[in-house]
Amino acid sequence: MTLPVLTFSEDQADAWDRLAEVLRAAGVDPDEGTLSPDAPGKATVLAVVGKAGSGKTMLLGSLYKALHDAGVETVSGDYEGRKRKDRRTLAILAPTNKAASVLRNRGVPATTIHRILYTPVYDPQYERIAEWLAGQGERPVVEGLTDVALDRAKAFYDAVKSIPGALAAAGLRGSDFIKGWKRREEPLDIGFVDESSMLDERQLEDLREIFPTLVLFGDPAQLAPVGSSGEMVFDKLPEARRLVLHRIHRQAEDNPILDLAHALADPELGFDGFEQLVEDAARRDERVVVAQRVEAELMARSPVLVWRNVTRIRLIQAFRAAYEAPLDELLPGEPLICDGIELPLKHRKKRIDLEARGLIKGAQVIYLGPGRKPGFSRLYVLGAEEPRLSAASIIKIELPDEEEPFIPFAARMGAAFLHGAAVTIHKAQGSQWDTVQVFAPDLYAAAQSGRSEAGVPLWKRLAYVAITRAERRLMWVVRNRLARPTAPLGIDDLAGGTAPLELEAE
Repeated sequence: MTLPVLTFSEDQADAWDRLAEVLRAAGVDPDEGTLSPDAPGKATVLAVVGKAGSGKTMLLGSLYKALHDAGVETVSGDYEGRKRKDRRTLAILAPTNKAASVLRNRGVPATTIHRILYTPVYDPQYERIAEWLAGQGERPVVEGLTDVALDRAKAFYDAVKSIPGALAAAGLRGSDFIKGWKRREEPLDIGFVDESSMLDERQLEDLREIFPTLVLFGDPAQLAPVGSSGEMVFDKLPEARRLVLHRIHRQAEDNPILDLAHALADPELGFDGFEQLVEDAARRDERVVVAQRVEAELMARSPVLVWRNVTRIRLIQAFRAAYEAPLDELLPGEPLICDGIELPLKHRKKRIDLEARGLIKGAQVIYLGPGRKPGFSRLYVLGAEEPRLSAASIIKIELPDEEEPFIPFAARMGAAFLHGAAVTIHKAQGSQWDTVQVFAPDLYAAAQSGRSEAGVPLWKRLAYVAITRAERRLMWVVRNRLARPTAPLGIDDLAGGTAPLELEAE
């Protein structure tokens, strides 16, 4: 067979052969670069599983390139043009914006599951612009939009393949051109799902309704979704449908962070022994640091990872105190975590609108300031393709030893947020940051609890997930102390963008 330019390991080559066989049955040949009309057959779900550094992302990226070169259309969820009989489609998905952005940063055009489950309904006038941008129509003449505005939209789209972003660059608000959202009615062809250890059964069923050919990429050493009895969705697949990658690749070798992650597989290794490995790594390599205190400045963009909620709440309070944040309002630059959408059933369309724009449970957000309406907040959604928006918000700041959170301000209904300076390791799955602070006293508490998940000590799963969130630098914090910031909190570090999209959630 003809492999892509990249040289595969034996287990990757075996996985490629098996996946190529399934894709050929679906009418797409990644080896020959040919397409054929889809021959409906039995729906297929396969999983590619392996620990950090085993080459899952490398394989996913190679498959995407081969399918793209063969003429398969990658669906982003932003806009879909007119249907064609010969159209074959691929969607590359992740459970969260942050996880999708990790793939996009590596050249793989990923989007979130929500953006594929629901599709935007465009105003007919502005749909003509979308068709033109997508290469399916002539340059339109639109009342109220100048040639300069259209040129600006085209330049944005050429740089970033996003229809909403391009229309926003032309000076339009989201409510101008997107009139609503609808559940996808027509199925697509092929779906690749990264970070599939985060999926639950309901999400898997939703995806199976859309994709007759579905490939899950996941890490069996991560934490299973809460309430899943320690099982991940790919654990339930027959063995023949689970393709396992074992080898750690050259780009992952000589990486002290991944070395620590893989050391956790030793059944004889205890917590004290692991901490000794961390200290040894820190002496050899500056990418691992044994820290005596938490750095408040890092918490503003990279949350401290903890196990216990009580630790999370106390660290958040220490962060706010260090920045002298007032009790009755947020400072621009404070990090938030979306805790879901609080809307009654009659506002289902508004809920879909908020979720489709990135405000899904677990999304990481930076507070930019108050919106133009009471109860609204201007927000920056980390990892989203159009990160700036304004939405009705319910901000909750939990307090130590208090059952009810403090709410500095709130709309009657809308997107709910918790503070995000510290998050649980469960919520951190799927995300990565340049530098990660792991609060070691919490992992020691997990070790002392004696708990296990799927036969593995819980502290080892927690440690594995926590340290593999670090892209370049791991800070193993060993003391319950906080280093005060040296500069005020701000938002100047956030990438510029179009004006915030106003979401009418009230």
